[in-house]
Amino acid sequence: MHQALMDSIGFPADDRFQILTSHDGTTGTLRHGTYLDIPRDDGIVYIDITMRAGRTADQKKDLYERVCALAHERADVAPHNVFIVIHENTPADWSFGHGQAQYLP
Repeated sequence: MHQALMDSIGFPADDRFQILTSHDGTTGTLRHGTYLDIPRDDGIVYIDITMRAGRTADQKKDLYERVCALAHERADVAPHNVFIVIHENTPADWSFGHGQAQYLP
């Protein structure tokens, strides 16, 4: 995931704020089905990205393609099972510690 973020939209190498959660049917479940004629099965990988606004639609499309390619290459995830959603916010929405808004002047 991080490699795709660096390759496609320029995330810094040390920007590794990632949460990985398993939905294996025991610790949690992830509902899926067919939507937009894309079938999904129990091999689904749901990726939820929160980042600052400002990337272009083309950068996001590149990100989706890169994530899918790397997931298939490195983890044998079927491309139809890669589901990605992006949430964007502003620099004021981030604090990385010390009660400060590091992205604000």
